Amino acid sequence: MANYWMAVGSPSNWMEAFAKGNIWGLRQRQKHRWEKLAENDIVLFYVTESVAGIIGYGSVQTKFIQDQPLWFDEIKEEKVIWPLRFELNVDYCLPPDKWQTNKITSDTLKLKVAVGFQSIEPHLAKQIISQFKQVEIEQPVEVPLHKELQQKLVEIGKLQKFLAEPEYPFEIGRLDVVWRRIERSTPTYVFEVQVGGDLYHALAKLKHAFDLWNSRLFLVASQTDQEKARKLLSGSFHEISDRVRFIELDKVDELYKRKRSYLDFEKELGIRS
Repeated sequence: MANYWMAVGSPSNWMEAFAKGNIWGLRQRQKHRWEKLAENDIVLFYVTESVAGIIGYGSVQTKFIQDQPLWFDEIKEEKVIWPLRFELNVDYCLPPDKWQTNKITSDTLKLKVAVGFQSIEPHLAKQIISQFKQVEIEQPVEVPLHKELQQKLVEIGKLQKFLAEPEYPFEIGRLDVVWRRIERSTPTYVFEVQVGGDLYHALAKLKHAFDLWNSRLFLVASQTDQEKARKLLSGSFHEISDRVRFIELDKVDELYKRKRSYLDFEKELGIRS
């Protein structure tokens, strides 16, 4: 039977957690709670400060101990503050511009909110989840295609045991998605997702990634944009013309579904935990 928890953090904490691949962390003093945390446990997302409410929920995918700084505060202080980490599958989350207006407040359910990470009664958690499900039915949240493709590429990377990240910062901007083999390694696979926007700039980022790390380069784009990209690759970006591989937009969803289906089948057979 799944346990129910609530993770409490500031708006910036949650924005960074989602950007880092839906990873949350606890301090050593909360080890007793982290040890009780299990795969498929349900976690509610509580945002403090000006929001002061629950914005979504998800389930625990895996937990791990990390000795490398991950979040901004850790990198700034050059030490690990939250080493007891876990990765979440986000089942539902309000978009940031709806956090303030569509949140579920703790007062409504007489839920006491403590700092950090706490267990909550199953009946309260189920009430909250039920409210979110009703909102989702009445007002489904539309995810922009670019964001959706990014998220699926990240999930595919994780299924292949890479450290997969969206919006990876480097010298000339941010790469849409990268896959790395280990924490300190450079990106092995680099993806730029072209749904509108500046195709020239996307290719410039791929070229720079190749120059820096000799990464494998992928451009996710429609047939029309692929043709435009081939013309640029025969001219301004001829150095990487034989390095860039194209993926059609709908192939990302197809690959994601096949990967998920294969993983679920392995679990059914008992050869994957």
